[in-house]
Amino acid sequence: MDYKIIWLIFGMGAILSLSSVISQLRNDVARINITLDKIAKQVGVTDTAIQNIDGELKDLISQGKKVKAIKKYRMVTGIGLKEAKEYIDLLSEGELK
Repeated sequence: MDYKIIWLIFGMGAILSLSSVISQLRNDVARINITLDKIAKQVGVTDTAIQNIDGELKDLISQGKKVKAIKKYRMVTGIGLKEAKEYIDLLSEGELK
């Protein structure tokens, strides 16, 4: 019975510790997002720039320059290669508007 109490106290301590770490991570992410927004404004990358990129990407795809389209999309959005390729593939198949 003493072991059950010890494990219960240990478990509660672990949960509290994890909760604290998660809270700290959320605060860090919020701070990073604010910093990233400031950087994006200084550089000139806005949400409208991302929204308006589809037309240029479709032009590149129609010219057979999928690799350039992927590079352009990655440069504007900052996402990874796999996600950019998947997006360009969907765009080229006409599944995205």
